Amino acid sequence: MKRKSTLSAIGGYQPFLFCAGMYIVALFFSIFICSAIFYAANPKKSMANKAVTASSKTSGAGQVLLTVTKK
Repeated sequence: MKRKSTLSAIGGYQPFLFCAGMYIVALFFSIFICSAIFYAANPKKSMANKAVTASSKTSGAGQVLLTVTKK
């Protein structure tokens, strides 16, 4: 009896499909990592202005006194 096997044809494409899948995954992660680095180096103007005004409000609030006691 002859066996009809359709899976052997798919098995021949396995290395190609694996390489294509790994390429897509690497492309996705590289885009994510590069955009994260880009936005860390070049923040949006509105966010940068908010951070500057918030830090100026908290840094000039007044004098902070600290008492150190020795036991």
